[in-house]
Order: sequence, then C-alpha cells, then structure tokens
Amino acid sequence: MPFGITLGLGKRMTTPPLLVVGLGNPGPKYAGNRHNIGFMAVDAIARHHGFPAWRGRFQGEMTEGSIGGRRVLLLKPMTFMNLSGQSVGQAARFFKVPATDVLVFHDELDLQEGKLRVKQGGGHAGHNGLRSLHAAIGPEYRRIRLGIGHPGDRERVLGHVLKDFAKADASWLDPLLEAIAVQFPHLVAGDAATFMSKVAMMLQPPKPPRPERPEAGDGGNGGAA
Repeated sequence: MPFGITLGLGKRMTTPPLLVVGLGNPGPKYAGNRHNIGFMAVDAIARHHGFPAWRGRFQGEMTEGSIGGRRVLLLKPMTFMNLSGQSVGQAARFFKVPATDVLVFHDELDLQEGKLRVKQGGGHAGHNGLRSLHAAIGPEYRRIRLGIGHPGDRERVLGHVLKDFAKADASWLDPLLEAIAVQFPHLVAGDAATFMSKVAMMLQPPKPPRPERPEAGDGGNGGAA
C-alpha cells in the first residue's frame, strides 16, 4: 500500500515511490566494467535490504521494497548506457515519479577511486547515460557519483570505463558498496549529508591502538643487576 497522508477534505495524497537507478551496460561482457559500478551499487542495496528477485520491466530489470516506510523501486536499464533515459523515463511516467524523486548511481571520472558525492541537478558533464536521462526526465534528479578515477588522458577514457575493475580494486570497491547499502536509508529519508558522512566513516581505516601509558613509578633509575 502506498505511503501517504489523509487530508481534511477526505482526499488522500500519496507520496510517490522513490525511483533508484543504477547505470551500466547489460550482459556478462560488461558486468565487471568500471562503467557498471551503478549496477553494482543497486545490486548491493537489493541484497542488503532483502528485496525480491529482479524482473524485466520498462526495458530494464526492476525490484521493489519498502525502507523507512517509503516505497523504493530499484531499476537497472537494459538499453545500454547511451539510451538509459528510455527505461528511466518509462518507469518515472508510469509511477508518476517527479525527477526530484529519482536517484541515480553512476560512475564518475572526476572523483578518486572509492570516493562518493551526492549532487542534485546540474549538467551531464559528457556522461552519455546522464545525457540520456536529461533528455528523458530533465536535469533535476539526484546523482550519487561514484569515483572510478581518471586515466589522465582523454583519449584513454573510453578504454578506462569499459575495462574491468582489477582484483586489487576489491580492497576499496567491496567496502564502498557495502557502506552504500548499509547507509542507504539516509538517502531514502532525504538526508544526503548524513549518508555521505556515514559512508565516509565506514570507509576510514581503523586507527592504530594507542601505546600503553607507563604506570606511575615505572620511569625509574637504571641500575646494575
């Protein structure tokens, strides 16, 4: 049942579901690509929060559940990255979700590997998936930018994003995906600042143990045995 409130005139105003999109390319060939970190993020959210199996809808794969009393729809467009807006636009129109209630997880070249930022509105910065979303639903959706690092040369960007994460990347990628899934309810509640702060805290390396302080009187004077 949709979450909502009842107004004094007997009309029921429902809160639209939250449409959460992971961007990537379909098929095993692309599954491990840096470009597919958006798919990986929503997969982690679905697993952690016990969402049911994915099923085909709106030219994509969708699953849904409830978090904090809010209906949450997870969507992975299967249209290939450049046409992601076709899938997202269909789902948003069907469920009457405004762009401001669409969250998009995507790879970000301009962030260091393992870093995360949340942004609402703005340009697409040449990202073809975002460019397609802009055309389909406008620019006011929220983006969760997941850093994959920059290869340092524009000519190498395509090869970089379509290259699989290395085995060594698991040391930062797995903890990042786990932190996103665990702290996701803060995003559902609209608290991006707490979400980013809590994710950063989970990713901090453990502090080394403090050295034991010498007990009083231990500082003493050396002497012959």
